[in-house]
Amino acid sequence: MRRRKFHFKNQAGIQLAAILEQPEGESVAQVLYAHCFTCSKDIITASRISRALVKNDFAVTRFDFSGLGDSDGDFEESNFSTNIQDIISAADYLRKNHQAPEVLIGHSLGGVAVLTAAKHIPESKAVITLAAPAEPANILTHFKNARELITEKGEIQVTIGRKNYILNQQFLDDVDSYDLSADISSLNKPLMILHSPDDETVNIDHANRIFEIAQHPKNFISLEGADHLLSNREDADFVADLISAWVKQTIHKS
Repeated sequence: MRRRKFHFKNQAGIQLAAILEQPEGESVAQVLYAHCFTCSKDIITASRISRALVKNDFAVTRFDFSGLGDSDGDFEESNFSTNIQDIISAADYLRKNHQAPEVLIGHSLGGVAVLTAAKHIPESKAVITLAAPAEPANILTHFKNARELITEKGEIQVTIGRKNYILNQQFLDDVDSYDLSADISSLNKPLMILHSPDDETVNIDHANRIFEIAQHPKNFISLEGADHLLSNREDADFVADLISAWVKQTIHKS
């Protein structure tokens, strides 16, 4: 496996950190991977799935959203819209310097973001969501009285994975401004939805809603026994094998 770290600028001029991993031989396709909320490109889920995909002859780029991981920027100034813009900027960089992404994978909130970003990446031939909510505002349901407290105080501090983050009014206003129904129904690309019925973070009903709204071709695979982060290595490897087989067939037909 060949591995290269690099930086690129998003639309606001912020430097974002990324990793490109490639097989030794020719790759089947270039994958762009968007991580989960407050996660990073180095979270074990992203690392395991990406490296398993490389073993199956895919090239995979994963990056840190602005204000997270090794990327510059202030998390308090980021939101769902900036996540979408970061994905588009990553695709622009790959198009100019390597190869435009043909496959978009998004985990959790990153999954919602790729559903919206896909229309801005014309080379993308397939979209995969992993444990994704049906709307970005779902993120607020994980923090008690978040909406009310933000409205009252202007911001709240939340703790995720032993780190503190600020969610403020602009974040609330931004997620509330999105209705993804139109983006999902007009995706016009093959869609693969992966979700566990045992996911305690994002209920599988969200996957059902995405599937119902989406047009064919679409696939919905239930990942029984897996948790939201696919903490078990076997689950991550299984997901990578499913994605590999499906994408190879999908791109071959497209």
